[in-house]
Amino acid sequence: TKAMARILLLYLSLGCSAAHGRTCMSAQFKKPGDYILGGLFPFGMNTMNLSERLEPSVVVCERLYASGLIWALGMKFAIDEINNSTSLLPGIKLGYEIYDTCLEPVVVIQPSLLFLTREGSTGIRVLCSYTDYQTRVTAVIGPYVSDLALITAKLFGFFLIPQVSYGASSEKLSQEEYYPSFFRTVPSDKSQSKALVQLLDKFEWNWIAAIGSENEYGREGVGTFSSLATAQGICIAYEALIPADPSVPQDHKKLEKIIKYINETQVNVIVLFSVDRPAKALLEQWISHGFSQKVWIATEAWVMSDIVTSIPNIQTIGTVIGFTIKGGIVPGFQDYVADLFASVQQESFCRASWEYSRDADSAVLGPQCRQCDNVSLHDIAHLLENQQTYAVYVAVYSVAHALHQALGCTEEGCPKATVKSWQVSEGRSLSSSFSTPTRLSRCPFHSTNQGYDVMFWSWQKNSLQYIPVGDYRESLRIDTAQIRFHTMDRQKPVSTCFRRCEPGQIKRVKGFHLCCYDCIDCEENTYQKDLFCTDCPEHQWSPIRSTKCYDRSERYLFWDEPLIIGLLVLMLFVTVLTCLSAVLFLKNLNTPLVQASGGARSIFALLCLLLMYLSLCLHIGKPSTAGCMVQQPLYTLCLSACFSTFLVKSLEIVLLTEFTSCPKSFLLWVTQKRAWLVVAVACLVESMLCFWYIYSVPALPARDYKLLHSQVLIRCRIQSWFAFILIHGYTGGLAFICFLCTFMVQTPAKKYNIARGITFSMLSYFVTWIAFVATYSTVQATQQPAAQICGGLLCTLGLLASYYLPKCYILLFKPEWNTREMLRGGGGEAQRKCANYLLQTLQNSREGKV
Repeated sequence: TKAMARILLLYLSLGCSAAHGRTCMSAQFKKPGDYILGGLFPFGMNTMNLSERLEPSVVVCERLYASGLIWALGMKFAIDEINNSTSLLPGIKLGYEIYDTCLEPVVVIQPSLLFLTREGSTGIRVLCSYTDYQTRVTAVIGPYVSDLALITAKLFGFFLIPQVSYGASSEKLSQEEYYPSFFRTVPSDKSQSKALVQLLDKFEWNWIAAIGSENEYGREGVGTFSSLATAQGICIAYEALIPADPSVPQDHKKLEKIIKYINETQVNVIVLFSVDRPAKALLEQWISHGFSQKVWIATEAWVMSDIVTSIPNIQTIGTVIGFTIKGGIVPGFQDYVADLFASVQQESFCRASWEYSRDADSAVLGPQCRQCDNVSLHDIAHLLENQQTYAVYVAVYSVAHALHQALGCTEEGCPKATVKSWQVSEGRSLSSSFSTPTRLSRCPFHSTNQGYDVMFWSWQKNSLQYIPVGDYRESLRIDTAQIRFHTMDRQKPVSTCFRRCEPGQIKRVKGFHLCCYDCIDCEENTYQKDLFCTDCPEHQWSPIRSTKCYDRSERYLFWDEPLIIGLLVLMLFVTVLTCLSAVLFLKNLNTPLVQASGGARSIFALLCLLLMYLSLCLHIGKPSTAGCMVQQPLYTLCLSACFSTFLVKSLEIVLLTEFTSCPKSFLLWVTQKRAWLVVAVACLVESMLCFWYIYSVPALPARDYKLLHSQVLIRCRIQSWFAFILIHGYTGGLAFICFLCTFMVQTPAKKYNIARGITFSMLSYFVTWIAFVATYSTVQATQQPAAQICGGLLCTLGLLASYYLPKCYILLFKPEWNTREMLRGGGGEAQRKCANYLLQTLQNSREGKV
């Protein structure tokens, strides 16, 4: 099969490259053509201190950067593939000139200036207009890093030479007004920063350190990431930039300080937004200090870099999760590289290559990659699937398609016309022509957005494997089950200084970091509004930890409440009892017992008690203005009317028992029909007090929003407690007079004592009031009206049980006691006189005398 043949060819090439020594690889980076594409690739890395450079001499980088070599071969492969194509630029041959950038600004300037020279010369002419100026190259591929791209993009932008970078991701390069001819085949750092934030949010890590390299990539990357992370609520405990050259003592001290601070913050997650060499310096120091394992979030610049993965004991740093730019395997590239390494070992091939190099301005820059001649296929075989190569491949094809359109090529061929560099990017044709065998999505500002793959470092027997665990385009998708963390239980470590606040909670800052906070619940009757707990309006309420307020329900005594139903049943029973007593008294109105008890005045008293029951119903239901105004006056007036009948009888008894020598004219005012005048006067006084109460300080319905949690209590509010005590105190005064007039009266055994009934009635009234005051002051506000109803019913029951029901018992079951002899008795002289007077009064009443 083809796969087996490829593997066999690769192994044969490895064997051949191992057998031979020096090659002519450094002569493979120039090729003539109808249109020349310039290439800027990092073949080497600088090993000298540029601050000690005293002359503007050429900086030579001796140390090989193998990844840069692979990317340069990717450009060479793409151009050779296009030259062999019959559909893209038919009849046109593309050439290339590829130079080393050494990842240094002072190095990239020289080849960039060479690209701007006039075709066929090494000089740059100063002209008023460069419209007809034909530069040496038609377009430029590269450079790799943003620091260099920011320099070259302005230079090429003046001439509008299309520049397509395969790695520069700085967001600054998206400013079209400053870099009009700059394009790239990788997403900007802002896209990667969004992916980083979503990854942290996915694992609920909000207490992290953010470290970047001290170059454009790291500075801008950390800045963009910090802004997005802070907006997402992620707290950055420590932020720093790795010094450019840790080998310098001063920079080495800075690096030591960074590592120390990271360890002191006790974060478990570190975002390392850096290129590979600074990342290597940091991780080497981390390992040498033996610090605890952490979760390292890697960016695409170092997550798969062999410079980092080759660090001794790198597996001891903890868990590494990173992003790589989505790409693909360039088809045929591995075979191409294998064939090329086999060719550069052939003498005839090398002789032709060196011969062209000598003719192609070799004196200007010299060999592009001296150290490449000592590289074998075995040295770079593990990098052949580097996904950055795909970005180079896309960049070359984008230029080829733009040139195809600018020339107006058809299937038959391309016209023999001259196209200037600025015409290739004219009308932004380049930005819309990123077309390769793999479909890509386009972003604004001359960028493409392939998205990212999420990679996890998996160590199997000290061998590193890159495991794809998810991807990111507009949103993150990750399979957390594939990630085995460095913790004992292989579960994700905790790195938080706060927890996400739930709805209805606000943040309270703790410590020195404003982004660290505790979550505080909004209290009852408050709700979360932005960053604060806001009080609900008076007519609304809210539970604890609420985000909105709710309308309060109304609370008063409802007719269907169990307690009210029980009181209504009791009220019905007392009403029936009172009505039966009144009927019984009316039927036996002219008997000695009823006449001695007050006669018609007793029936009047029972009717007043009946009206008082009905007044108690005003406490049930939603309070109204009229109901609140007459509640207390109606109750006290009915009770006072009842007590006024007792007052007449009590005065009659005290005059006959205690004041025996008083004139009989006094007795006429408390007996017979004149007694009604006393009742009327007593009722009139109470009526005047009640009228004053209603007119001046009436009770009115009021809404209380503070007593109940979620309800508004509607009740009758007493405006003047003095007036309240006055109208009830008058009734109490009548009861007290009745009690004083009757409690000392003595009766012989087996004789009926009317005074005793009045005494116990008044005692029951006082006991009921004492119990009512104690209960009313302790019961809940919602049940206070029920307490008043209960107090009124108990007071009535006391009166019935003490005064009326015993007489009803005699009328029904002991009619023989309803005689004059039983009432006359045989006690002391005063008592017999009282009884005889009562009987005489009864006789006069029957005869109609006054």
